[in-house]
Amino acid sequence: MDKNEHGPLGAIPVHALTLKLTRSTIKMLHSPSWMIDKSNSVHDLIICLTGSATYAIGDEVIEMRPGMALLIDANTRFIGRSTSSELYTGAAQHFTLDVFGRMDMIQQMELRRAVHLPRWDMLEPLVGHYRETAPLSSTTLAQHHMFMVFLIAYIEAAFLGWRQQVEATVDNPDALSLAVMVAASRIAAEPLNNEIVDLVLASIPYNVDYFRRIFRRQVGLTPTKYQEFKRMERAMGLLAAGRSVKQTAEMVGYLDSYYFSRMFKHYIGVSPAGYKEAEKRHRDGHFPRGEEDGQVVYPIIRRIEEDGKEAVAL
Repeated sequence: MDKNEHGPLGAIPVHALTLKLTRSTIKMLHSPSWMIDKSNSVHDLIICLTGSATYAIGDEVIEMRPGMALLIDANTRFIGRSTSSELYTGAAQHFTLDVFGRMDMIQQMELRRAVHLPRWDMLEPLVGHYRETAPLSSTTLAQHHMFMVFLIAYIEAAFLGWRQQVEATVDNPDALSLAVMVAASRIAAEPLNNEIVDLVLASIPYNVDYFRRIFRRQVGLTPTKYQEFKRMERAMGLLAAGRSVKQTAEMVGYLDSYYFSRMFKHYIGVSPAGYKEAEKRHRDGHFPRGEEDGQVVYPIIRRIEEDGKEAVAL
């Protein structure tokens, strides 16, 4: 499994992000003589459907081809030119993505400017639909939802790392909350790395004990327990894919399969063997896997919700 399977936004709560499309979608339909030289006051994500073009941004020259996405940061001058005999088409969307309504989320990440979008065979018709159905002078709820799919796909492919977090002042708790989210995201991306918690805490510009308390208050688990929970989630996927309990234990970093089984039951609420059997019966359509709404509520999460704190001390 890819260590980044959760994506860089995997630990960011949905309610923390605010996406705004600041103008209607630009339905790109550029002739071979097309050229542009400008900057925008907001971010601009460009997705190419047909043809090709080059964009000069500072000293960097990027060639856009079908399936590629390019992010031009706010207030960044760029020069674009068509480079093909066929029409250069695609969609360009001006947007902002804020965390807590005040901080620019894009500016918190190191991103490649341009990438080829993964699963382009799936995204291409969606981008085409997005472009063709966009209103000329407004934005719609459907446009917001579709664009978030494209934006997440771009971020996951372009993500290089988080920028260094800056210590919050007393009257700016949002920066501290963001630091917790970034820390959780980094741990979730590498739950099998035995050093990830130490690496994350070493990079935080806060007192470590203080940060652990804030992390536990916001996430519900200490960083170490959060890593263990994410390991168990990884184990669930391995077990569901047919791995034995012993194989799964070794693959998620436990030499003692009996200890792994105890930990798995502590977090997931059922033994690994019981989980494998439940997943098999679920695939065969015998009964729903979760509670009445079909969702699994892990015992560790239930305790957090009921008590406001984790039952097992670090």
